[in-house]
Amino acid sequence: MNKKISLERAVDAFAGFMVLLSLVLTYFVHPGFVWLTVFVGVNLFQQSFTGFCPAAIVLRKVFGFQSGEAMSVSH
Repeated sequence: MNKKISLERAVDAFAGFMVLLSLVLTYFVHPGFVWLTVFVGVNLFQQSFTGFCPAAIVLRKVFGFQSGEAMSVSH
């Protein structure tokens, strides 16, 4: 069983974490943090059409995540 997480799942997890974090910050710190939620949502929306995801680039370069396709080919 492969326990490594793919880039796509890492992006989903990161986006979910950012939405939850922004909601907590909006509630406890300042209502303006709702714009972080909007930013994450818009980014996910545009990524579904363009395929461009800045978070994926950072996760790949900094943390070494690989796409699910690359992981299946390397085994």
